[in-house]
Amino acid sequence: MQLDLHVHRFDWAGGPTGIGPGVRDLAGRAEAIGVRTLSFMDHYFQMDRMAPAEDPMLEGYTALGFVAGATDRLRLRLLVTGVTYRHPGLLAKIVTTLDVLSQGRAELGIGAAWYEREHEGLGVPFPPLSERFERLEEAIEICLQMWGEDNGPYEGRHYQLAETLCSPLPVSRPRPRILIGGSGERKTLRLVARYADACNIFGGPDEIAAKLDVLRRHCDEVGRDPNEIEVTASYRDLPAGVGADEVLRGAEALARVGVSTLVTGPVGDRPASWLEETFGPVMSDLAAIEPARL
Repeated sequence: MQLDLHVHRFDWAGGPTGIGPGVRDLAGRAEAIGVRTLSFMDHYFQMDRMAPAEDPMLEGYTALGFVAGATDRLRLRLLVTGVTYRHPGLLAKIVTTLDVLSQGRAELGIGAAWYEREHEGLGVPFPPLSERFERLEEAIEICLQMWGEDNGPYEGRHYQLAETLCSPLPVSRPRPRILIGGSGERKTLRLVARYADACNIFGGPDEIAAKLDVLRRHCDEVGRDPNEIEVTASYRDLPAGVGADEVLRGAEALARVGVSTLVTGPVGDRPASWLEETFGPVMSDLAAIEPARL
């Protein structure tokens, strides 16, 4: 089982002048204990269902570029890019640039977007949900075409590109991995089955197991082995002072339903120390946990 770190807040860093040093320290210490991937959110404002919208929030790909220059092994992604935030051709170029400069450590995490307040606040169009899902599928198709050998046009319902030239191509082979966020049974998991290398599903073991049953059915429909898809799940709601045994019991419960990667997040005002104290002692034990096959 792998451990990823999702950084969804920056209020612990002590204001604008503290965020850069704080993120650098957190990323370095995460890499040192064996965290595989560091992710940020893709939001303009802090999520107002979690904290005040006025709390600090960084532009995701700029922040990932900063972490790329400060680390050597951490994989890098947003959890997840909102399809409405960037034109897909530009998005493919941004992820490619991150991948090239980090020597193949970039991943594309993408979803249909949802936070209407920040769209309205900064004047970004926010189409209806059905259209956002149509745009999501077209955006994935555009990224795949730009990361391949076909430099020709793309003609979709919402996006038209005269040429899908992407030079240099990504370092990752055969291309950057794609994670599709969300667990909607009719649309999102269908897209996961068709396009994704990984998914991110919220909930406890029983809820995740039910969603993975749906994913299996979608995979059957497209003739794909579901075990090709990495299952990541949030593992953030840990009580203060949680012990190693409890951390491992929770991880084992998720592994039994098919989760292969835990996604934790910073807790408290000293997130790097919390990460080291909570997960540092159990990293070898986590690595030994084998997730159930789907």
